[in-house]
Amino acid sequence: MISLAPLLLATRIHDLWFALPLIVVVSLVYSATRHELPRPIAVGAVRMAAWISGFMLIGFAILFTVSSLL
Repeated sequence: MISLAPLLLATRIHDLWFALPLIVVVSLVYSATRHELPRPIAVGAVRMAAWISGFMLIGFAILFTVSSLL
């Protein structure tokens, strides 16, 4: 029997990686509620993912700047 405990204890996943599946899921669901065909859903999801990532990056830059000034 293979134990997963050493694997789980040996690596630490950075919390920021959990944002990627959330961005993908939110983008797909939002686009699917606005469109019915697969192509517009995919285009809308990519566009929405770019917007969400951009806003997160801007927020990170602002918080990083403020914290470095303290």
